[in-house]
Amino acid sequence: MLGVGLLMLGNGLQGSLLGVRAAEESFGNTVTGLVMSAYFVGFLAGSTLTPRKLRDVGHIRVFAALASITSIAILVHVMFIDPWVWAAMRLMTGFAYAGLYVVTESWLNGHASNHLRGRLLAFYMVISYLGMGGGQLLLNVADPSGILLFLIVSIQMSLALVPILLSYTPQPDTSQPEAMNLLRLYRLSPLGTLGCLLTGIANGTVFGMGAVFAANHGLETHQIAAFMGAFILGGALFQWPLGKLSDKTDRQWVILIVAALATAFSLAGLLFDQGASHALTLLGVLLGGTTLTLYSLFLACANDVLTPQQTVSASSSLVLALGIGAILGPLSTGLLMDLLGSAGFLWDLALIHALIVVFGGYCLWRYPNQPSDTHGHYVAVPAGTASLGATWVEEAADDPVQLDLELMEGDDEATEEEGPPPA
Repeated sequence: MLGVGLLMLGNGLQGSLLGVRAAEESFGNTVTGLVMSAYFVGFLAGSTLTPRKLRDVGHIRVFAALASITSIAILVHVMFIDPWVWAAMRLMTGFAYAGLYVVTESWLNGHASNHLRGRLLAFYMVISYLGMGGGQLLLNVADPSGILLFLIVSIQMSLALVPILLSYTPQPDTSQPEAMNLLRLYRLSPLGTLGCLLTGIANGTVFGMGAVFAANHGLETHQIAAFMGAFILGGALFQWPLGKLSDKTDRQWVILIVAALATAFSLAGLLFDQGASHALTLLGVLLGGTTLTLYSLFLACANDVLTPQQTVSASSSLVLALGIGAILGPLSTGLLMDLLGSAGFLWDLALIHALIVVFGGYCLWRYPNQPSDTHGHYVAVPAGTASLGATWVEEAADDPVQLDLELMEGDDEATEEEGPPPA
């Protein structure tokens, strides 16, 4: 997971760095918003086009090419201080990161058995959130008006290539992929598919409007940073326990409970007084531990019913759903905040998770313990890839993460049941 961590570290740093530098260069709020939103336009394109390249050249080469694009794009920002150039580079970066997510998640899900998938994806998300959080802290290493921070991001992206390019482990077989668009994926896993869209809206709300909510609620700059950091901390703390729980029991029930808690925490936040920084920081931990953990649960839920040939296309569709949601999130929250003030942020989160609860309850009623005949416990894995804990980046011979995941699989063999949980 070293490569994932480095990529997320760079993504977290450049997001904050570009926003600060744009303000220093007097781009203006509207122009800066348009520049940063170009990332999501590229994100949608990347999630759609990556599967074809995976089929043509394979995971390793696609990963290397996309990581190289991100390394180049961040340097172009500092070479040309121009909003149009920055928008083009943000579009390229969004394209590359969407593709990197497709590569990562399809590789993970293509080889993970159902009884391990929740923990594997939880581990992946923990590394992602820790990397993003660490990237925010790196903003203090140097002056954003200089070139050093841009160089650091580029170095991180380039270093992420090393583990995969030195890997001995064969990449997943994509010679006979099966198309899996959003409609077909919804028919197979309605909760997993719609859930990725809704959790995309929630995540877009948190990362796009969370700081605005905190500022409108009377928090100072350092308190806003603590509030946003609390979200990431909560997501990192609760990912693993919830992933493990979802492997041991019905994933749909875990999703239902987590979404219900997120709804309750959002409504409870409406009771906090203006400027109550400590209470809001605690709220951030609780909301992060519920809101930010749902994506990996929905991924696992959807992939439980897929065959290995379907995972690449399905990962692309799920990342696309997440990206669409991430665009809609700040828009819906902005409208509610215009109508209701800062409370609109919490009302938006409450409504999103209430929808998940309602739809999750419907799925439990409509498809109670429905077995899937498309995918049992996938064990036909080449010897070199029996465990994918380090996914596509671990494999330089003696990676300890590989051993950890093999031990987890061994612990669960005695309790493994036939057939995946319902989706």
